Amino acid sequence: MARDYKKIKAWKYADDLSVLVYTKTKDFPREEIYGITSQLRRAVVSVPANIVEGANREHKKEYLHFLFIARASLAETEYLLHLSNRLGYLQDKSYKEIDSLREDTSKTLYGLIKSVQKEI
Repeated sequence: MARDYKKIKAWKYADDLSVLVYTKTKDFPREEIYGITSQLRRAVVSVPANIVEGANREHKKEYLHFLFIARASLAETEYLLHLSNRLGYLQDKSYKEIDSLREDTSKTLYGLIKSVQKEI
């Protein structure tokens, strides 16, 4: 039973978060291209990608499994954003903007997970 991932609010937030992170990491130091920049981008893209993959799984338990993976990737993203801010790669204003959207994504994803758990 494929679900239309484009109608999933958590996916919309995660997709916007990915675009914002890509935009803000363009100015990270060149020496971090294979370090924090790459790791942060992979982690943030994993969130909407896992929501999409889970939404296209046949069974709700599989869907839930991918939502948990998305949640873990979002936690990794949170730490890498924090580290980027501490290292001065992300200025406070940008960090707060991204972190606010990350928080919205987290709350919405949590709600989606709880909803799917109730259905199982």
